[in-house]
Amino acid sequence: MWFLRETHVVAGAREQEFEAVLRDAWLPALGKTAGARLLFVLRHVHGTGPSYRIVTWTALRDGATWDEVAQRVDRGDLRGPAHDLDDLRHDVTAKLLVPLPWSPLQEVDLAHVPAHPGEHEPTLFMEDTVHPNERRLEEYVSRSGSHYAREMQEQDSRGRAMLRVEASFRTAWGSGRRREVLLWQRVVEPRGLLALVTREIPESYQQPGTWMHDALELRDQWRSRLLRTVGWSPLA
Repeated sequence: MWFLRETHVVAGAREQEFEAVLRDAWLPALGKTAGARLLFVLRHVHGTGPSYRIVTWTALRDGATWDEVAQRVDRGDLRGPAHDLDDLRHDVTAKLLVPLPWSPLQEVDLAHVPAHPGEHEPTLFMEDTVHPNERRLEEYVSRSGSHYAREMQEQDSRGRAMLRVEASFRTAWGSGRRREVLLWQRVVEPRGLLALVTREIPESYQQPGTWMHDALELRDQWRSRLLRTVGWSPLA
């Protein structure tokens, strides 16, 4: 299964219009392709990065599904909604992602993903985009599963976790920067964010044996984003 992640640079004064087209036109029309579903619609939280960014995640069952949707956008019934979205944004960038072997999420049961707006409270996610060092990509993929994922599961089982890893991905071949891994993490303890931004990281979190320390052999550059689902996002 493939996952299409898009960042929409929305015209600030027309953000509500953009959401309306995404919700009322794009979402139900996309759902006419059985193997495609819009999963998440999220806002980049104000104060944590560039303004007026909306992030969408779309599940695609396989390459044939991608081709069908691409044909519909280029010369079919999705061309109109795509044009309307273009009118309301400055730009859009996208990348195709595939799950890592250790990702808790491997497949999505598309039959249970609604092709109509949801109604729920917002959910906060932290998305980490990691760029492993040269020639260390495969090692990072392996060790992040055996070390980072395990460390996070242990914290979660003790009731001490701020984040829960729900999925992990890498860019599909030919679709973007090769040395890139994306961690998709639900914020389960929002109060932990306050400590994260107001205090230094405790030394105990940086000792040998911890992921923060040991992963420095494999990478020292990544980017974190806080993303909040909109109230009508198909999944929360």
